Amino acid sequence: MLNKRALFFFAKITLVYLALLIYGCANRQPPQGGPKDHDPPKLLKANPPNMTRNFKSKVIKLDFDEFFRLTNSYTEITLSPTPTKTPEYKRVGKSLIVTLKDTLEKNTTYVINFGKAIVDANEGNVLKNFTYVFSTGIHIDSLSISGQVLNTLTGEKEKEASVLLFSLKQDSLLFGKKRPTIFTNTDTLGNFSLNNLHAGDYRIYALKELTASNKIYDNDKELIAFNKNVVHLTTDISDIQLKLFKANPDKFRLTDRRFDGDGKMFFSFNKSLDNPSIKIVYPPDFDKYKIADFSKTKDTATLFMRNMDFDSIRVAFFDNGKPLDTTSMRKGRKESFLRILIFQYNINQDSKLRPATDLKIKADFPIENFDPALISLKEDSADVTNFTVQRDTSDLRNFTVSYRWRQIVNYTITIHEDAFTDIYGDKNKTTFRRFTIDKPENYSLLTLKMTVPDTGKSYVVELLDQNKQVLRRDAIRKNTNLVYKSYLTGKYSVRVAYDDNNNGKWDSGNVKQRLQPENIWVDPEIITLRPNWEQETPIAIPKEPTTP
Repeated sequence: MLNKRALFFFAKITLVYLALLIYGCANRQPPQGGPKDHDPPKLLKANPPNMTRNFKSKVIKLDFDEFFRLTNSYTEITLSPTPTKTPEYKRVGKSLIVTLKDTLEKNTTYVINFGKAIVDANEGNVLKNFTYVFSTGIHIDSLSISGQVLNTLTGEKEKEASVLLFSLKQDSLLFGKKRPTIFTNTDTLGNFSLNNLHAGDYRIYALKELTASNKIYDNDKELIAFNKNVVHLTTDISDIQLKLFKANPDKFRLTDRRFDGDGKMFFSFNKSLDNPSIKIVYPPDFDKYKIADFSKTKDTATLFMRNMDFDSIRVAFFDNGKPLDTTSMRKGRKESFLRILIFQYNINQDSKLRPATDLKIKADFPIENFDPALISLKEDSADVTNFTVQRDTSDLRNFTVSYRWRQIVNYTITIHEDAFTDIYGDKNKTTFRRFTIDKPENYSLLTLKMTVPDTGKSYVVELLDQNKQVLRRDAIRKNTNLVYKSYLTGKYSVRVAYDDNNNGKWDSGNVKQRLQPENIWVDPEIITLRPNWEQETPIAIPKEPTTP
């Protein structure tokens, strides 16, 4: 038998043990690490069950395997056919409760498309293209339309594009105004499938939106695709191909206009122009003071005014001499602007100038006059005297420095103070730029041996770099060789537009006019230019496909 002292010691030890046990249990941490959850919520049970016939319920309960949240439920979720009163969508625990507020039509198949509304609570995984189908009659519509969405310019498959289906009666009333009741999204391979469709006539579109996913084509910058023919759905249809393009807007519109802090005016347009021009219509007799500079893509313009003595100015825009629009802008008559005259050069990020080329200098503002004596050039530490500086007569901002450049030397060009005077009377501060001449072996000569399928048609050949930027564009009508001299080593690709209207460029389409864009073929073969290499690549343009 234990004595009192032993009992006291045993009780004390027991209390300490219990305290440690309780503390340990209270501070248990969840397991750390482990694989990340990539799965969206999974439907466990539906009441009434999915695909129910003779449906009479007013409430649908959908049970999922995990907690989720609803995002943009009243824009992402649609019920087709659309009732007058919108259903209520409510999350309760791991369940989604759909309450129908309207009387359903008899003998009709209904489809609830949840779009991207159901997202798991932790990782944000989206349950895409989930649908719940029921019928108030004994028959459930089972026809389907499937296919693929591509990008016209790149030829690549488009994931996360919306595919929209309108009945022929709805098309003119809803397209571009309201979202359709029948839609789906493409998968990672650009494939889509629209299911449980009723027999009938439809119009089908694909849409790649910029930000808001409202399933409405309401922005000129969005990509759109359409099938020109009516879809007569009597049996399942597959292999529909929709090619996205940025449409050519019906009307010219200014998307931006402003005075910059240095006094120049900037304008951007909603479309590229062919032969743009600008005229100052107010103040009177001020047009002679303007200097207009258009971007290479001809969808932006920069306007410099030699005379800034005005408080209001009215600018008119033209294309091929045809008036497009006018706009007015205001400023203080004596308003001052901050201008710092700086320069850009045709030197790459590694401070290298392409061999056998002139050095180009571009000023931020049009130059009124310059003093070549205040421009110096050093070859290593030695002064160079036999170089020339000439201005570009067609652009008052551009200048060319010509010299017989040498390899393995360092050059420094210095533009001394007051060498350039811009049209406002501002003069530059002293600035310099160091550079070397790139090695010729870093460049190659590429010859594309082009074969056309029809000498009676025109084709526009574009050479693209690995970033899909157009480096050069040529219009051809016959078998010919295209020679690209002194191109950097790297990867290139070729894109060909079928120039149906023979205007020397690719023309986009217009969905409202039911006008498809001109077809484009992207050569799947990548051209790799090696150092100091002369390469010939045969390219046979395939026959133009027919566009539905």
